[in-house]
This record gives sequence, C-alpha cells and structure tokens, in this order.
Amino acid sequence: MGTLYLVATPIGNLEDISARALRTLKQVRCIAAEDTRQTRKLLTHFGIRARVTSYHEHNKQVKLETLLAELATGDIALVSEAGTPGLNDPGYELVRATIKAGHRVSPVPGASAPIAALVASGLPTDAFLYLGYLPRKSAERRRLLEQIAGLPYTLIFLEAPHRLLASLAELEKFLGARRIAVTRELTKLHEEIFYGAIPQAREKYALQEPRGEFTLVIEGSTKAARQTWSPERVQAALHERLVRGDAPARIAAEVAAQSGWPRREVYTMITELETR
Repeated sequence: MGTLYLVATPIGNLEDISARALRTLKQVRCIAAEDTRQTRKLLTHFGIRARVTSYHEHNKQVKLETLLAELATGDIALVSEAGTPGLNDPGYELVRATIKAGHRVSPVPGASAPIAALVASGLPTDAFLYLGYLPRKSAERRRLLEQIAGLPYTLIFLEAPHRLLASLAELEKFLGARRIAVTRELTKLHEEIFYGAIPQAREKYALQEPRGEFTLVIEGSTKAARQTWSPERVQAALHERLVRGDAPARIAAEVAAQSGWPRREVYTMITELETR
C-alpha cells in the first residue's frame, strides 16, 4: 500500500520549500500537479527528475482511479500550483478516496497564503474563519456577508485583482469600518501589506490598479460593531430577505443577532415593510 504525500510548495519565494518536501518529491514514483508547467519549473530549479501527471479541477474525477492505481504500487505526491494542496485547490476528493481505499495520507507542511496573511495581519489568531474566494456574483456575496457579519472570528478571504474593489465596497457595506489587512504577493519581490480600516483600503485601491493575488484578513464582529448598523442598513437587509421569501420570524432573529438591534424592533420594521 502506498502513501499519498500532500506536499506544500512555495507561494513565491523558492527558499520557502522544506528539505523534507524536496526529499519527498525526489522519492515518490509520481507527482500529481494542479499546474504541470509550474511544477516542472520548480522541479527543474531543484534538479529533481520525476514523472508528473496533471490533476486539476477539470479532470479530478477521471484521474481518481489512475492515481489510486499508482498508490497500489508505490508512493505519490500531490502538489498545487502554489502553497498547500487541498486549500482552495483540487485535493480533498483524492484524499477521501485514498483513505477509503486503505492507503496512508501524510501531509508535508509548508507555505500557505491564508496562514501567512493571518499571522502578519495583527488581528486575533486564536479563532478564525477561512472562506476562500468571495462569490463572484454580487447577490451571492451579499448573502454570504449577511450570514457572517455577526460572527466574532477573524475572517480570511482570497480575492482576484479585478474583483478587489467591488468586494471591498460590499465588505464596507456589510461589515462597516472594521480593521483589515490587505496582503498582496506575499513572499514575492513586490510583497505588500496594507493595515487600516475597510474604507481606507477601498480608497487606496481605487487610486491604483490592483495587481497580484490578494488575501484579505478582517476583524471579527464585536458587540460594539454589531450595534452600529444604521436603520437604512437594517431595512436593506430585511427587504432582501423578504424578497427572497424567508419567514418573518426567521428574518427577525437573524438580523437582530447580526445588527445588535432588539428583535422586537426588527420585527416591527418587517411588519411596516410588508404593509407598504
């Protein structure tokens, strides 16, 4: 029975790869890579000659049996384009299938953009919520932000440069002027970390074209923050839920918890909106 090694690779600086990762990549019979071109560049840099096969979002299901067959005769490694495989990349399906087939899974830890951003953010690290990329559609983004607005955990998101401004605008709308760390190109030549409040971040990137890959780390909700919802914001949240067809009692409970408003007052506003 073989072992599936989950090998973390650098997110920018090649010096961040570990000695164990290099040894593992040299010894396995096959490397399953999200981006074979990037992986071959990495292997060439370190003088590693290994057989590489593709494993990405579009072929991950059809490749499962092939990779399980490889595991039946030896060890294989899984690598993503950069960072830790399985975080926002294909991987968990292969891990689950490997476990089910009775093979061993062994992580080879290393670089991870969300964790690197979190520890450099200056925000609490004892409890955090990683949510990957914000939804591309505005309605889905709003729905997600409404659901998490009242949570006390530090929030971590990934974001593409062309969606950064739209996301910051909606983060400001639903989360207010919370503290944020906007990290860009971590460990690379043009690494940048902006510290401030969400409105300041939006203003900064409105004046320059966002470039590179971003990780956003945002302060969790506090009791004081929940009490800052304006009447207009409460009404907007109620209106969207009513249009969606949610039950008034459920709406009142959720919005009251998120906004800091008394449930009775929220329910009264729902009644007023329904009678208009």
